Amino acid sequence: MRSTTRTTTTVTTVNVNGLRAASGKGYVEWLDATEADVVCLQEVRAEQKQLAAHVVEPAGWHVLWAPSTTAKGRAGVALLSRHEPQARRIGFGSDEFDGSGRYAEIDLPGLTVASLYLPSGEVGTERQDEKERFMGEFLDHLKALRERAASQGREVVVCGDWNIAHQEADLKNWKANQKNAGFLPEERAWLSRVFDEVGYVDTVRKLHPDVAGPYSWWSYRGRAFDSDAGWRIDYQVATPGLADRALTARVERAASHPERWSDHAPVTVTYDGAILPE
Repeated sequence: MRSTTRTTTTVTTVNVNGLRAASGKGYVEWLDATEADVVCLQEVRAEQKQLAAHVVEPAGWHVLWAPSTTAKGRAGVALLSRHEPQARRIGFGSDEFDGSGRYAEIDLPGLTVASLYLPSGEVGTERQDEKERFMGEFLDHLKALRERAASQGREVVVCGDWNIAHQEADLKNWKANQKNAGFLPEERAWLSRVFDEVGYVDTVRKLHPDVAGPYSWWSYRGRAFDSDAGWRIDYQVATPGLADRALTARVERAASHPERWSDHAPVTVTYDGAILPE
């Protein structure tokens, strides 16, 4: 039962790896039990008409769906909020990517929350070129978003699957992955620009410095989950004012491999201060 006197705001992000499949493996039960005020989903890979009614319109939630219109059955993001948003936006002004189901954002009182599914890429292919184009455009959006929020006295948190492990501590087998998408030097340098140049904060790393992980994705291949050979690629990237109010950050790792409903685990951060009204 959620408390009736709320002094915090909790935000969760999770790549569901296909919402139709996840809904039959535990996502619905997880959503029913979560204490989160806002939930950001990535890789939904479905349109509303392909989902059960209780998934499209879960009781107690306001939902913004942003499926891919350019590649059916791929990507797709969504935002679920217990409070009706003041504004909703899909895409970030990109001719190439606004129909790809990779970005959406909502405005709540004093807070903008975004759900991001950054392309995964693949070295030596068009997929990596696409990822680099996306990163180039998205960095400009992050700058503009922060400037706009500051002018309005708002905080921002961009949640999602960023598909980049920033530091060696963010993946178990970092030595073997230095030439693979997700841990390329140029990708890591780009993410450093998000933090050092644009001024956002990696909230989970701020609360968990100098530790391995906590990982949020494990391959279904082999025994990666059992041996905790994971990657930390799911982030809550926040403006400094909001990051300073982060109280706790945790990865909701399943107790066992059979209990997983996605290859990612929810990443949940609780922030000081009640954003949503009672």
